[in-house]
Amino acid sequence: MSVLNIIKIGGNIIDDPVQLDAFLEKFSALSGRKILVHGGGKIATRIAADLGIEAKMVEGRRITDAPMLDVVTMVYAGLTNKNVVAQLQKHNCDAIGLCGADANVIKAVKRPVREIDYGFAGDILADSINTLAIKKLLEAEFTPVFSAITHNGLGQLLNTNADTIASSLAVALSQVYEVSLIYCFEKNGVLLDVNNDQSVIETIRAQEFQQLKDNQVIHDGMIPKLQNAFDAIAKGVSNVYIGNANNLHLYQQRKFGTCLIA
Repeated sequence: MSVLNIIKIGGNIIDDPVQLDAFLEKFSALSGRKILVHGGGKIATRIAADLGIEAKMVEGRRITDAPMLDVVTMVYAGLTNKNVVAQLQKHNCDAIGLCGADANVIKAVKRPVREIDYGFAGDILADSINTLAIKKLLEAEFTPVFSAITHNGLGQLLNTNADTIASSLAVALSQVYEVSLIYCFEKNGVLLDVNNDQSVIETIRAQEFQQLKDNQVIHDGMIPKLQNAFDAIAKGVSNVYIGNANNLHLYQQRKFGTCLIA
């Protein structure tokens, strides 16, 4: 079974052209088959404000009404995605930019209204990923670059969390590849001391995760990220790495951030 690296980039890196280009140069240099998944950063919020559309967030998740869906589609699947693809071509990486509607690669369902109406937010189901279409692109030596826009198969676009897209792709493609999922952000990894960037926990096994939570070493926003990672590993993903985007060049030396394993 051949190896596939799925890398998710988001946060402040997307908003900084210099940092983004440095990251994309490192991504391009990774050998073998790879996929990039990107979020939207703060660009959509800024453009929405310029258009007089108020951005609404609840617990870090965007409320996507019809006007905001137009904005995030233009920014995520258009401006951001095509800028990323153009930069990758500059670095000799033959990338192809996609949203979920392209080649029907990622379908989703509109999130049900419960306590909060998230609008046109999409949730991914177990059979949402078109692995055959993605495999064809990879075998043709393209590097797919996924934006955080999916569709429902009935003509409706949906805004979908990029972390969720990355982990769903990893689980689905682990049927045909040996998949490593790599989350890149501003921190050096999962930290023993949140105030010490050098206190990286190099390896966390599934049984150690609960102990770290109980001892409150891991808390707040890192808990759902790690929970999703271990869920992916339980469903067939080989391992998950979490680390600093600036250090991606160390990944193939296995010196990158925190490695989560079964």
